[in-house]
Amino acid sequence: MVQRQKRLIAVTVAASVLVLTGCSGGGGETADVSFSDSPSGALAAWGFDNADDVGTSRLEYAEKQLSDVDIEIDQTAFDAQKFTTRVASGNVPDVVQMDRQFVGTYAAQGLITPLDECFATHGVDPDEQYYESVVDDVEWDDKVWGVPQFYQPPAIILNKRVMDAAGVTADQIDTSKPDVLLAAIGKMYTASGGNPTVLGFDSVGVNQAGLWLLGFGGEIMDDEGVPALDSPENARALDFLKQLFDAQGGYAKYRSFTDSFDAFGDNNPYVADQVAAQVNAQWYVNVLSPYVDEVQIEAVPFKNIEGEPFSVASGTAFVIPVGAKNADAACAWALELTSQDAWLAAGEARAATISDSPGAINTGLFTGSPAADEAIRDQFVKESGNAGFDQTIATFYEVVGEGESYGASAAGQEIQTELKNAVTSALLGDKSSEDALADAQDAAMRAYDKVVN
Repeated sequence: MVQRQKRLIAVTVAASVLVLTGCSGGGGETADVSFSDSPSGALAAWGFDNADDVGTSRLEYAEKQLSDVDIEIDQTAFDAQKFTTRVASGNVPDVVQMDRQFVGTYAAQGLITPLDECFATHGVDPDEQYYESVVDDVEWDDKVWGVPQFYQPPAIILNKRVMDAAGVTADQIDTSKPDVLLAAIGKMYTASGGNPTVLGFDSVGVNQAGLWLLGFGGEIMDDEGVPALDSPENARALDFLKQLFDAQGGYAKYRSFTDSFDAFGDNNPYVADQVAAQVNAQWYVNVLSPYVDEVQIEAVPFKNIEGEPFSVASGTAFVIPVGAKNADAACAWALELTSQDAWLAAGEARAATISDSPGAINTGLFTGSPAADEAIRDQFVKESGNAGFDQTIATFYEVVGEGESYGASAAGQEIQTELKNAVTSALLGDKSSEDALADAQDAAMRAYDKVVN
């Protein structure tokens, strides 16, 4: 990964002023965006739909810190079409929460404000506050465009009950050793009438395709955000994914089987023994924790082709749209929400929730900030009494620092869409991996050129 130079050499307590010449849908006017360390006035925010204890506790913390700011929140889900329409009309909220994969696209389109001066005014160095991969998610054209939150690293959660019955050990679930992994799958996979009944290994191939491509040494976009889907490394990763699915009935039958999973319920695939191993984000440990007496789990890292633990960043960010009426308060609010004190308040709230649920397990919070992650782990994550769950929780903490970013691009969403189309086509056997990725690259480049030219 390209080493970034430190953006923040010195920080002053005086107000900083950033003049942004942006092209919003309202006509490309120049907007003066001022950041200070004492914001006030009305703040209109959009985000925090279905906020849980982690969200509400941080909202309460930020509101207390910003006593001179009157905060109103539209707590509905982010909608890309609604966002661009609002920017075009000039009727925008001051701050918006969105998936980080949108950030580079909106930055390139001139719809959001660069936040380097926002960070500087409040004495925050993004390179120190957040994981490098998380900052990479919101960095485009040598500027930072979002205040990131959360980082859900993937790892492989093992169903020891199924593995033990098949005589498979944890070291055989190794994504850096294709032959070893395929042999293990052959021992664990079962079918009835040609249809899967137990998956030996669920790679979550389409939704986690980027993890596999990067893990095989490929990339989705280059350092400048230009699509890079048609590399030989990507084709090799996709070829291997197809092997995994073909060894377990093929992708179509896999989809039919997994669509029937009660993924979040009492008959989830670990309770029902429908999977032996599955790639999962860290939050899925929370789904399994109420069933601690009904499952037998452990975890191993996803490994890259060189055999090293490997992860990719994912999460959301707060951005300030061009035309925001109170960018000053928006900046301060986003930074307060992602401060270590706010995360510790969230950790305390989560611990209180868990204490009210007998047998519940504290799996930690993965905030996007290494210091906050460790502080929460030290203060709130204790041994649960279940060795398998404790080992699984520890595995996710071990891999969170090994992440890479998918990258930020002017056509980020289009690239992801074309990648999913290519992976689906190849897994179904409609196209070879090379042809599917070449077609996806052509479509992604058209989208990219349309934005940047």
